[in-house]
Amino acid sequence: MADCVELVFFVNGRKIVEKDVDPETTLLHYLRKKLCLTGVKLACGEGGCGACTVMVSRYDHKNKKIIHYTVNACLARLCAMHGLAVTTVEGIGSIKNGLHPIQDRIAKSYGSQCGFCTPGIVMSMYTLIRNNSSPTTEQMETALEGNLCRCTGYRPILEGFKTFSKEYCGLGEKCCKNSTQPCEKMKGDCKDFIPLDSSQDPIFPPELQHSGKFDRESLKFIGERTKWFRPVTLQELLLLKTVYPDARLVVGNTEVGIEMQQKNMHYPVLVCTTNVPNLQRIEQMEHGIGIKVGANVTIARLEHFLKNTVEKFSDHSTRVFTALIEMLRWFAGSQIRNMASVGGNVMTASPISDLNPLFMASRAVLEVASEIRGKRQIVMNEKFFKGYRQTALEPDEVLISVTIPFTCEDEYFYGYKQAHRKDDDIAIVNAGLRVLFENKSNTIADICLCFGGMAPVTVSAKNTCNKLVGRTWDEKLVTDVCQLLLEEIPLPHGSPGGMENFRSSLMLGFFYKFYLTVQIQLQKKLGLNEPKIPQSYRSAVLPYSRGPTQSSQYFKDADDEQPSVDAVGRPIPHESAVKQTTGEAIFVDDMPEYRDELYLSLVVNIPGEKRWGYTYLDEDIFAIDVVSCQGQIIGAVIADTKQHAQRAAKAVEVTYDEEEPILTIKQAIKQHSFYEPNHSIKCGDLTSGFHKASHVLDGEISIGGQEHFYMETQVSLAIPKEDNEIEMFVASQNPAQEQELVAAALGIPSNKVLIRVKRMGGGFGGKELRASLLSLPVAIAANKLQVPVRCMVDRDEDMITFGGRHPFLGQYRVGCSAEGKIIALEVDLYCNAGNSRNSSNGVNDRALFHIDNSYKIPNLHVTAHQCKTNIPSNTAFRGYGAPQSMFVMEAIISEIASSLKIPPEQVRKINFYQEGDHTHYNQELTQLNIRRCWEECEGNSDFHTRRKMVDMFNSENRWRKRGLSIVPTKFGIDFTLLHFNQTSVLVHIYKDGSVLLALGGTEMGQGLYTKMIQVATRVLGVPMSKIHISETSTATVGNAAPTAASSGSDLNGMAVMFACQTLKKRLEPYISAKPKDSWEDWVKAAYFDRVHLSATGFYKTPDIGYSFQTGTGKAYSYFTVGVACSEVEIDCLTGDHQVLRTDIVMDVGKSLNPAIDVGQIEGAFMQGYGLFILEQIKVSPSGCMLTRGPGAYKIPSLGNIPREFNVSLLKESENDRAVYSSKGIGEPPLFLASSIFFAVKDAIQSARSDAGHGSQFCFHSPATPERIRMACKDQFTEMFSDAPEGSYVPWFVNL
Repeated sequence: MADCVELVFFVNGRKIVEKDVDPETTLLHYLRKKLCLTGVKLACGEGGCGACTVMVSRYDHKNKKIIHYTVNACLARLCAMHGLAVTTVEGIGSIKNGLHPIQDRIAKSYGSQCGFCTPGIVMSMYTLIRNNSSPTTEQMETALEGNLCRCTGYRPILEGFKTFSKEYCGLGEKCCKNSTQPCEKMKGDCKDFIPLDSSQDPIFPPELQHSGKFDRESLKFIGERTKWFRPVTLQELLLLKTVYPDARLVVGNTEVGIEMQQKNMHYPVLVCTTNVPNLQRIEQMEHGIGIKVGANVTIARLEHFLKNTVEKFSDHSTRVFTALIEMLRWFAGSQIRNMASVGGNVMTASPISDLNPLFMASRAVLEVASEIRGKRQIVMNEKFFKGYRQTALEPDEVLISVTIPFTCEDEYFYGYKQAHRKDDDIAIVNAGLRVLFENKSNTIADICLCFGGMAPVTVSAKNTCNKLVGRTWDEKLVTDVCQLLLEEIPLPHGSPGGMENFRSSLMLGFFYKFYLTVQIQLQKKLGLNEPKIPQSYRSAVLPYSRGPTQSSQYFKDADDEQPSVDAVGRPIPHESAVKQTTGEAIFVDDMPEYRDELYLSLVVNIPGEKRWGYTYLDEDIFAIDVVSCQGQIIGAVIADTKQHAQRAAKAVEVTYDEEEPILTIKQAIKQHSFYEPNHSIKCGDLTSGFHKASHVLDGEISIGGQEHFYMETQVSLAIPKEDNEIEMFVASQNPAQEQELVAAALGIPSNKVLIRVKRMGGGFGGKELRASLLSLPVAIAANKLQVPVRCMVDRDEDMITFGGRHPFLGQYRVGCSAEGKIIALEVDLYCNAGNSRNSSNGVNDRALFHIDNSYKIPNLHVTAHQCKTNIPSNTAFRGYGAPQSMFVMEAIISEIASSLKIPPEQVRKINFYQEGDHTHYNQELTQLNIRRCWEECEGNSDFHTRRKMVDMFNSENRWRKRGLSIVPTKFGIDFTLLHFNQTSVLVHIYKDGSVLLALGGTEMGQGLYTKMIQVATRVLGVPMSKIHISETSTATVGNAAPTAASSGSDLNGMAVMFACQTLKKRLEPYISAKPKDSWEDWVKAAYFDRVHLSATGFYKTPDIGYSFQTGTGKAYSYFTVGVACSEVEIDCLTGDHQVLRTDIVMDVGKSLNPAIDVGQIEGAFMQGYGLFILEQIKVSPSGCMLTRGPGAYKIPSLGNIPREFNVSLLKESENDRAVYSSKGIGEPPLFLASSIFFAVKDAIQSARSDAGHGSQFCFHSPATPERIRMACKDQFTEMFSDAPEGSYVPWFVNL
């Protein structure tokens, strides 16, 4: 093949020509490091989060049109960009040159908080708009499926983008978008948005449009370790495969890219097949055989072609295509669908491939070829997969095409899939099921049942199918098939992947759905009356349908008489929102490289430098002698580039003498492995209380841990300065701690350590105490080498090293009256602390304080234990132990209700605190609006009417159930560690009248900077445009408390108010003397009169401080309360679920910024949804983290938003304990997501009742599909039994 070694492509209209291209270089790396386009973010490195989304455009010379599509730049190889045009967020709009309407609308709609994910979301939407200027809401949601956001809860993003749709204005075909006339009806703030104007979009490079030479050029690039070839003919491809039989073929690089980056795999030769015409074709074959799909055809293109084909042919002939369309609907995100190919999906031979079970069941025909043997055809049957990731192809053979057949009238075909999350997730189990009947009968002529996720390969139940031929399609068939399938496809306990009983039950459930679906159609077609399918069974076969998302937000805006410059109480977008939408907001790793800068890579699991810790010095910077968990840092490698540093770090070999680890809470209890101290709180008389109780229940409940999954991973940059000084840019919520620990590690005073924090891409507590794990090695390296050193850890490193939310176990005994009034409660709380104490003591203390949630319990004894285990130390996380503790309480409430056979909401109401009550730690409750929130939420949600509707639905449906739950929360505001309840600020007024605020608090997306500017406007009487916050720095504000505990606005707000009041008082004489002058005049007059125009503000929360030794003192300044009502629907056969509606009423006092507070409520709620429903941390029995990226660990996505999501801020609420009567809001709403968990439990109880089982059952959090399905006891689950503990080695353990 002729070699072209020059890479030519365009970026934002600029022509790029590169000659020395390393095939291992990703497009993301090149854009960020070579072109300095840092709006493209690295957040996961495996195409699972969308932060790196860019638009790629190419010219289709055959059809004479430009094609735009999104790709994950973290997976796309730079070599693959030849002849293409790349557009990044910087290329569509900027602050200087003007925003694109997409950037404008997401900013104005409050759709950007931390902003790290925003550029990727903007580019996903931009690409959709380039292809379709008026998309439907469904198309928008589909386009955004590959983008994750951990802050907003997605609702404001979608609401902002809905303004581009015809549905938004409600005029349908009369919409102004269908005419050239100006809009006569503006909905909401539509008139304030920048109008969409396609003439302002960047043009496609004419050079690429006028010449097809780039498509016809064969490419060859040789890097440090890898050769890259791009043939342009089949002959070239086959020759390359003959010369390099072990070469990996790539199209979108979606599989190989992950293997290279996440699994440390190296492929010396890569062959890109994208430009081989034979592999690109997709066509209908003659004589009604089917469609022939080239191996290079992308998933997105296949889906589009299939949809068009289905419209052209009869329903019965396209049943395979229809099943494929439904399966592809849930295949990854749009970015992956645009890159991944059909051939790649087949040839990777993944046992959980979504397509292979369908191809196998349909008996698809593969055309393969080699240079030596020529072409041949292979029927994709049970013989095709030879073993794990092995196929029937010879090493030198190449897959050319896949022929997918039409179906006949008596043939039925369906596909099924169950994953942890509905959209953009890999399957747990999937299936392709086909049956052919004898002409116009229900006698089986042929049948094929194929499953993925049940073995190391996609399997066909051939023996089962052989025994079914000639059988009648009736109810007896179901029982026989289930027995036959379990015999033919057994899944022993300890099998890879775990969840053995669940996966087997899915196999049976899928067949049962298939049976019902076909039976219903047969009865309709053949007029059969028997066997009769009960009407209540028919919903089991309904396809998943989400419908449009609806939402509302109710809050009180500022009064009309409030001065226009006073921004307090106004719904103002985040002050950095615009910068974040354009990619101009700078995060640590976006900073340009310093001269001589080196890169550090951690060696996980060298003698130690120093010991450090939060409250105890019990952690090593580098492990000494003993490694107490997998993921522990034992050293670091410094090199000239990130790639070299990481390769070197992975090359380090460490020899261990392994010991049996303690991983779980129950293992720790059994082996008495605890940290001290174990605090407890007592009130009343337990003995007397239990004696008075008419009912006593014993039980236990557990809740799993949670990964922070902030979009920006841990990152530090250290620059050594003169005189032993060091300057550091750290993504930390706690700059003062970074300063103190770095100073101690380097042996210098704190005044020589400068910590600077501009912004963080999310924190959630994970950057409060654990950022030091990275900043200390980086500082040590920079100090020793005297050059700048940088490190931003990859997502997998972050997840295995830096810890997360503490798993909890609650063991309880509760006594209550016949009406459900709790009289006595004894609880032992156990948290899984990990291999160091870190924050566990404080987490347990807050758990102790929140065990009551919102209920008065006269006799209570609660003790908290810290379990010492061999997992990475867990740490602060939004809620800090309170959500786990309150969950234990609500589980107790649920059990009481089930035991007494009364509604749980009745038990909650009868136990509510009253105004003036005292908590179990003897704090009087004042200004407590929990009952007001409850009553308003009951009304807003129409709870009682919907309760009847849910009961009616459940009585009419056997295999789908709905549940409804209403749950309160009461969250104490302030640090439990007394000395943290203080902070300082510094305020400067410059001669031109501009104001600079310097805070001790940090900005991580929660809007602290925005709110503080709003506070300053009220005191100083100047508009927000005159006030600026540059960064948080230990040089301007020293000894600041961490930004945590929902106290950031309280502490900093009061300090800002005090400082500004001081300055306003100094200006008062000049204002009084010339009241008609301007602000600038007053400032200048004061300056020339030598008035000090800088002031500090200091605030410490008064009258707080609880002592566990004496049991006295006030634990919290006040409480933030709220109530949520959620309704869900579950699929009893698969464990799938959908949140139909959530209503929240939250007491935030008088909000400083209601839009930001609503955003915090929605974001916290969705993060709580992850905690209680989706997010499951899995660890191997040896302690290895198995869930270490978005592929294996699923946080909520856009598709998880409640179908209807309503948020109201309680009106007329006062709080005399915080700035301008506001309340802390960052953490309190998270627990309200437990309303979804208990709604799921409510639905399961209905399913169990139908099956004759009791409503009392142990249901732990998170409510994963496995737990939901297996709790719905029925004839299928009864076919399995749990293996005795210790009889096998499980694939993973629950911590």
